[in-house]
Amino acid sequence: MDEQIMRKRVYGGDHDDPDPGPRPGRFYVELVGGPLDGLLLDVTGWSAEQLHEGASLRTELGRYAGGRALYGPRTDDPRRFDWDGDSP
Repeated sequence: MDEQIMRKRVYGGDHDDPDPGPRPGRFYVELVGGPLDGLLLDVTGWSAEQLHEGASLRTELGRYAGGRALYGPRTDDPRRFDWDGDSP
């Protein structure tokens, strides 16, 4: 796995985890922009359809406390999901 990716935190990981980075054998996309910018999202086992649809991720950091941050795949780089906005 790329060394730069290994230093990043994974979305949904425990804040107290002494090793919050990615795990070997898993597939991740990087979240770009918005409240979760820079985090990795574990998409291991996602179908092509699910990857195309993107992700609606719970967060306290977005426009709506307890809402969701919406991320979709980048057309020219499927390893990155770009922020599409927030939802209540």
